[in-house]
Amino acid sequence: MLTTCRCLFRIDRVLGFTSRCLKSKQERFSVMSNAAMDGSKKQKMVNSVWRPISTQSSSLVNSEGRCSKSSGVSEEVSERGVNERASVVSAGKHSVSLQVGASLMKFIRGKEGTTQMKIEEEMGVKIIFPSSRNEDYIIIEGGSVDCVTKASERIATIIDEVVKSPSLDYSHFVSLPLAIHPELVGKLVNFQNSILGNQSIAVDETTSVAVDLKETKSSTLFDLGIEKSIFIKPSTFHLTVLMLKLWNKDRINAARDVLKSISSSVMDALDSRPLFIRLKGLDCMKGSLAKARVLYIPVEEIGDEGRLLRACKVITDAFVKAGLVLEKDANQSLKLHATVMNARHRKRKDKRKKLDTFDAREIHKQFGNEDWGEYLIQEAHLSQRFVFDQSGYYRCCASIPFPENTDTEKKH
Repeated sequence: MLTTCRCLFRIDRVLGFTSRCLKSKQERFSVMSNAAMDGSKKQKMVNSVWRPISTQSSSLVNSEGRCSKSSGVSEEVSERGVNERASVVSAGKHSVSLQVGASLMKFIRGKEGTTQMKIEEEMGVKIIFPSSRNEDYIIIEGGSVDCVTKASERIATIIDEVVKSPSLDYSHFVSLPLAIHPELVGKLVNFQNSILGNQSIAVDETTSVAVDLKETKSSTLFDLGIEKSIFIKPSTFHLTVLMLKLWNKDRINAARDVLKSISSSVMDALDSRPLFIRLKGLDCMKGSLAKARVLYIPVEEIGDEGRLLRACKVITDAFVKAGLVLEKDANQSLKLHATVMNARHRKRKDKRKKLDTFDAREIHKQFGNEDWGEYLIQEAHLSQRFVFDQSGYYRCCASIPFPENTDTEKKH
């Protein structure tokens, strides 16, 4: 029987995984001692909503009451950076275009395409992936609105789970660059070369460099779990304020806007005065020095006024309010530190061996009280991980300045 119906398409599940807002809760901030850093945030769920997609579509209703045919009227819906466009590609077919993010495509496909095939078979749809890695959208085609809706909801659930899990790594972070100071970079280069036994670069006479690893119980660096890949590259040296998972272009653009919008607030938190830090000593993040995973340089604010931590809190609160911070990070405290060695960065030739620690005892004996110097914090970056600029530092997606130093300004 022919009838006229107004097709409603439920998109709450599709939008849900990026529409979750995290509200700031009272965070605890302290300068580095012994724990890792993560941002503070709290999540709020968005209520389910129904929206009309084709408001003037004529359809045939089959025996099961499903819309099986519609006109070509379409409407694009945008909410919190996620775009969905529903349209009819031909008689009896419906489609929806979802902005997923290039980094998430592989999870929708699944191993050898198994996840994609399961969704297509169970829901009676076809999932079309973009031909270019630069594209963020996938298209779901089906014979009814109901089929496309269910497939969209299934994909939303998959993405939701992936984003919350370690399977999707952090893509960006807010950093305070330290590699802009050549003298500090030089000290880090000498530190690495002294341990690895490469003396091709001149050693700073003011820096302790002779680590007698040969006299330890283990006879080689390999036995100690020490290799070049676990050292942080001096050209990327920084302090981390906040880690982010920005899996599509809209979230990256939103993060840019957030950072730029709080420039004046950060200046206020710093009292519009230059901020200097002191890097001194060497410590182990977790566990023992004999089985270290992360070795870092503790950070002290010159003057100990708490201005640096206030500025970091302004930054963190803004990203939490914008819904760009994961819920699992909500209860973490900010612990500013400057990492010099991290076992997680190890490049393993033998995948069967899992060397996730290294022996840092002899290194700590030499550098445990090292004075690395005092340095001006000049700016905050929205940095992209795994991508670098010409200087060797992480690609800068956006930045805001910190107060400049003048000849009349004093560190103390």
